Amino acid sequence: MSPLVESEEQEMNSVEHIELSLLLEGLYQLCEYDFRHYVRSSLRRRVLNRMKAEGLKTITALLNKVLHDSACLTRLLNDMSIRVTEMFRDPDFFSVFRSKVVPELRAFPEIRIWHAGCATGEEAYSMAIMMLEEGLAEKTRIYATDMNEKALEVARRGAFPLKQMQAYTRNYQESGGAKSFSEYYTTDSQYAYLDEEVKKSLIFAQHNLVTDGSFNEFHVILCRNVLIYFDYELQQHVHRLLYSSLSNRGFLGLGNKESIFNSADRQLYEEFAPREKIYRKAAPRR
Repeated sequence: MSPLVESEEQEMNSVEHIELSLLLEGLYQLCEYDFRHYVRSSLRRRVLNRMKAEGLKTITALLNKVLHDSACLTRLLNDMSIRVTEMFRDPDFFSVFRSKVVPELRAFPEIRIWHAGCATGEEAYSMAIMMLEEGLAEKTRIYATDMNEKALEVARRGAFPLKQMQAYTRNYQESGGAKSFSEYYTTDSQYAYLDEEVKKSLIFAQHNLVTDGSFNEFHVILCRNVLIYFDYELQQHVHRLLYSSLSNRGFLGLGNKESIFNSADRQLYEEFAPREKIYRKAAPRR
């Protein structure tokens, strides 16, 4: 546990800890959203922010309101989901994926990619652009999933604030983008709208890594900067789900603060591009 997380955990007194546990249990019982194995320090910040916005003084008061006010429940669930993302986030990851993973994928008759925990879809769209540039879009299907339906609604629109496009353009260029990034979208005074050609390989759907199972076999799974919000027990559960969803010799991409070598199943993977946290499912032992 990092010093920051440890100090934040210590800030939580025993009563507050009980209240938070009851809130998480209440959410699970009420709507089957299971946050009970998320890192408590991160959840605590989100809950305290929602309490302040609702004008409430205790977590117990928030639980009471959530149980009787469906609009408040929706607001809290939106707060609890992870929505930190951007296009071509961590450009080095996309650069190495392009140079090392894409050549391995070319021989496949079809390519299935799963973005698990896609939030509002920026990284999934980034992958779609890359596969388009590499001439692989026609045989690629990208399944982008998240637990938050509101985030998925944003993702399906493919419209992002215009003020963000300068940073996204820089990421795209640093990742080895082959064109002018502006060729992939049109604009109005507020938003950049991604072209239909970028969208057509993408399928957005609701899926909860905590409670839902495998739904296909994938050649690539990207679950980047999601596991850091889970405790060790839940991380192991998700690792097993991802492994069972990967095809033989498939690729797994994690976030820059994550590693398969924190998993009990680390022997099931080979380091393919370890600096960028790209792993390959090991061949079955004879």
